Amino acid sequence: MIIGKVIGNVVSTCKAEKLQGKKLLIVQPLDFISIEPDGKPVIAIDTVGSGKGEVVMVVSGSSARQTAVTNGTPVDAAIIGIIDQVEIEGKLTFEKK
Repeated sequence: MIIGKVIGNVVSTCKAEKLQGKKLLIVQPLDFISIEPDGKPVIAIDTVGSGKGEVVMVVSGSSARQTAVTNGTPVDAAIIGIIDQVEIEGKLTFEKK
């Protein structure tokens, strides 16, 4: 599982049938401590109603296909939560504004 910031969306009018009606978002992975970009952006199916600018939890691989929204869908990454805060060893590294 990673955390990331939603930085954009993908619009695709021609796609696999099981992807019809699914919201595709671009997520920039973040470092847990610095909350700075960490790696290349990924495209993830949104399962929780997140939007641009939000910090989210993302699962990948077979875990991404285990939500009600993604079950049986050809997907490698899914947004499964919107993060309110991150605390590491008693220190708050992120808090939603």
